[in-house]
Amino acid sequence: MSLELTGKLVQKLPVQTGEGKNGPWSKGGFVIETGDRYPKKVCCVVWGDLINQVNAFQEGANVKASIDLESREFNGRWYTDVKVWRLDAAGASGAAPVDNMPDYNTSQQQDYDAASGASDDLPF
Repeated sequence: MSLELTGKLVQKLPVQTGEGKNGPWSKGGFVIETGDRYPKKVCCVVWGDLINQVNAFQEGANVKASIDLESREFNGRWYTDVKVWRLDAAGASGAAPVDNMPDYNTSQQQDYDAASGASDDLPF
């Protein structure tokens, strides 16, 4: 499952570091505010080298985050993380928005029918 979250980078969170059984680790985060009709703020988590990508953006920049959602249970309570695995500037993808689709309306069809001599009469 691949999810994307697009919005304005509102706040960068401090980097946390530690030492685990597999060696040192670093965890950072940031908050995105969506540009929906009713904007929501979402706290996202990044690990390791992705922290440098977050630091490359200024607060207020529009970003697109590819995310995974993960929940875990601890002492009978559930916790959910929004883990970012890719971060880009918003609008960096080559995909065209749906609004730019051609408008095929009935007047174009009527022009075609008139030019080809087609009529509403069915041959059967």
